[in-house]
Amino acid sequence: MSQSVQCFGKKKNAIAVAHCKAGKGVLRVNGKPLNLVEPEPLRMKLMEPVLLAGQDKFDDLDIRVRVSGGGKVSQVYAIRQAISKSVVSYYQKFVDEQAKREIKDTFLAYDRSLLVMDPRRCEPKKFGGRGARARFQKSYR
Repeated sequence: MSQSVQCFGKKKNAIAVAHCKAGKGVLRVNGKPLNLVEPEPLRMKLMEPVLLAGQDKFDDLDIRVRVSGGGKVSQVYAIRQAISKSVVSYYQKFVDEQAKREIKDTFLAYDRSLLVMDPRRCEPKKFGGRGARARFQKSYR
């Protein structure tokens, strides 16, 4: 059995599952390389874990990500979280605690959402109005 870990990232309704194993530096999202992921302006967001930890940390890892649900932006945030979490857990399980601590501290110092899920959710609609908080206009006659 090869060394591998599976981690997920979530943002709103988007769920990304990253499968990280020893390999030769392949990063794929739904079968496509990272530099082909849409939308293009958010491509740098996907590269953040790689740029922060350093390319050398990813050279001997194969990471394959499956993502579904949510919108384009939510999916990008879910993917970057899944990649970050999978690298940290791979280093904890198969490399050493010192390297894992280093990577984790770098990620947390840059952006906490790389490792921690955003708990905000859409508030449900209530009666007496059009949305969660908005009420129907009051009329006296």
